[in-house]
Amino acid sequence: MFEKIRRRLLLSYLIVLSLILGGFAIAVRIVFTHSLHKQQTEKLAALAQVAAANAELDNGQIKIENDLPQDKLLEKHQGLHWFDTKGNLIGKQGRDILSLPVHVTEGEQINTIGKNRIQSVTLPIISSDDKQFIGYVRASQSLEEFDETLNKLDLGLSGGIIVALVISGVGGVWLTRQAMQPIEESFERLKQFTADASHELRSPLMAIQSNAGVALKYPEGMREADAEKFQAISSATNQMTRLTEDLLFLARHDNIPNRSKETVNLSSILNNLVQLYQPQAVAKQINLKSQLTEKLYLLGDTNQITRLFTNLIQNAIHYTPSEGTVKIIANLSTSHIVVNVQDTGVGIAPEDLEKIFERFWRADKSRSYNSGGSGLGLAIAQAIAQNHGGLITVTSQLGVGSCFTVRLPTV
Repeated sequence: MFEKIRRRLLLSYLIVLSLILGGFAIAVRIVFTHSLHKQQTEKLAALAQVAAANAELDNGQIKIENDLPQDKLLEKHQGLHWFDTKGNLIGKQGRDILSLPVHVTEGEQINTIGKNRIQSVTLPIISSDDKQFIGYVRASQSLEEFDETLNKLDLGLSGGIIVALVISGVGGVWLTRQAMQPIEESFERLKQFTADASHELRSPLMAIQSNAGVALKYPEGMREADAEKFQAISSATNQMTRLTEDLLFLARHDNIPNRSKETVNLSSILNNLVQLYQPQAVAKQINLKSQLTEKLYLLGDTNQITRLFTNLIQNAIHYTPSEGTVKIIANLSTSHIVVNVQDTGVGIAPEDLEKIFERFWRADKSRSYNSGGSGLGLAIAQAIAQNHGGLITVTSQLGVGSCFTVRLPTV
């Protein structure tokens, strides 16, 4: 139980940390991308301004002063294109791969040519003499380095998140153990107290039961009303005795692996239980039948396995009305023995299915303390199944019946 809680705490911690780190990484990437894009756009705009300043109108023709460093343009994967007022290309400088569409649009653009993404900034060329509009200049640059930088950033952020989660996971294991240790110690002390209290209660209860039994054995010397009181005392004592025995069993065996393993003949146990409870079923006009595969063997404790199926069969008979049916089916699967205890009883509401294995839980309509049960039968059955490496599941429908399925590992 505590191991499951530790795992859930660790998983929750890692999920929350992952969301925080993921949000942080996304924010860093957005800010970095925006900053890098803005910086590159400003550089292209500055380059376009320099190129525009080097273009002059000479006898109605645009004259380009080619004094820009060609090697620098090639090194930075940049290119320059000059256009007249009608958008016709009149000159270029830099990389030929940056040949963008002829259509000229003033401002910033990002185009995709093949596998390459190209950013461009187009500015108007204004004559320095008469401030006349004489054409356009477009500065462009491949985004290959830009994309490589972002890929490296993504790789760094992803690797950092993974390393942080691994380190946090290791630290989280230690932290969850430290956090759960006081709870585990308190639970162990509570279990020990329950076991001690249950053990100490057995002696006085036995004394009360013995004295009440002696009084009821010789009723001649008491009034009829006194005999009824002693009968009530005896009944209550029997119920408390069963309760203390159940509590003692759970305190001693809950979540403790079964150590006294032996080969258990489950077919024989189920056959004996069917014969044992057949008279009780007949008295209640219930059809108790079985369909058992022979030679079903498992490793475990015979007494505990017997108690597991005793609780389930008693539960089925108790909550099945007259003329109903209780059926026990046992089969062998690949690596497990599967036993179904089916009944046509009152059934369990869907919202209560997850609670039926809780200690002292009873459904409002179908279970009552007046029946004399302790409310621990299914909790004990589940504890025994888990101690044997098995599992109990249930399906039910109100007014139709229930089916408890027990899966236990075979030999």
